[in-house]
This record gives sequence, C-alpha cells and structure tokens, in this order.
Amino acid sequence: MTTEPSTDPVYSDRILTVPNVLSLIRLIGVPVFLWLLLVEKADGWAFALLIASGFTDFLDGKLARLLDQSSKLGAILDPLVDRLYLLATLGGFLIRGILPWWVVLILVARDLVLFLVLPIYRRRGLPPPEVIYLGKAATFALMSALPWTLAGQMDWAAAGFSRAFGGAFLVWGTAVYVWTGLLYLGKAIAIARAIPAAPHEDR
Repeated sequence: MTTEPSTDPVYSDRILTVPNVLSLIRLIGVPVFLWLLLVEKADGWAFALLIASGFTDFLDGKLARLLDQSSKLGAILDPLVDRLYLLATLGGFLIRGILPWWVVLILVARDLVLFLVLPIYRRRGLPPPEVIYLGKAATFALMSALPWTLAGQMDWAAAGFSRAFGGAFLVWGTAVYVWTGLLYLGKAIAIARAIPAAPHEDR
C-alpha cells in the first residue's frame, strides 16, 4: 500500500526570514499610515503606503514559497498584519468621513464574530481554521478598494475613476468577506456539534 505525499505546507520555527522581515516592516507601517491619514492629512503619502503594503503582502507570500521560508511566526504574523491594516484603515476612514459607519460596522463585526468563535477550536485542541482561498480573495479586494477610495478624495485628474474603481471593489469585497465569514462560522458550529470539548484538568 502506498501513501501519497502530504501537500500541507511545512512551517519551520525560524524567526529571521525575508518574509517575516517584510511583515514586520508592514506592521511598523500601520501607525505611520494613521499618522499620515489623521494627523498630517497627507492623503497622497497615505495612499502610497497602502499600495506599498499591498505589494509587500503579495511579495512575502511569494518569497516564502520560492525561498522555502514558510514559518510558524509568518503564518501568524502575515494575516495579523493584514487585519491590523484593514481595521486601521477602516477606523481612519470612518473618522475622516470617507466611509459610512454601516460599512465599517459590517466589516468589523465579521472579524469580531470569528474572533469570538476561536475558543471552540481551542477547547477541542484544534488549530484555528485555515484561511480559505475565497477569504484571501475578499481581503485582497478590500485592500485594493481602500487605497483607491482614498485616492478618490484627492484633488487630481483621476479622482472620479478612483472613486468608481474603489467603490466597485468595496462592494464586491464586502459581499465576499461577509459570505466567507458565514462559511467560517458554519464550520465552527459544525465542529462544536460534532466534537465534544476537552474536559478541564484539575490542577
């Protein structure tokens, strides 16, 4: 009997890798972005930083595979930075009045619900759910929509195009983001029903 080789990625314990350095640089960029957006109101620089963040997010995933530098830290850090950028951008746009409150509420509530169901996995000794491809596509759409939505607020020739382009991606990204949230929630509920929680050990 032969067994097929596993296609699951192998994560190392390495910390100092090129992808992790890029993720750390992106993490440092979060407060810089908020300072540019809310304090300096330098929308052009804030737009450039969002574009750079999106590019390095794409690059670190590619490099992790090409250089065989997938790591446990990177598997946690990369999606964490994505969420921080998304939440920071939504919060900044809400304060500036660039996005309506109900759009921000929908997107934040989706992540909050998924955070609240994580104990279902922990109590059963299971890892958090793997990110599905559709969820990555939704995050990409949102992270594409937000800089162009910001560009639509600036005084330049392509402002109208930027608003339309950003708005289209925002609608599509929000719909898919909510849909994938429901998929994650359904999976968590199914696990809660099928697998009993591990009993707490007395110490």
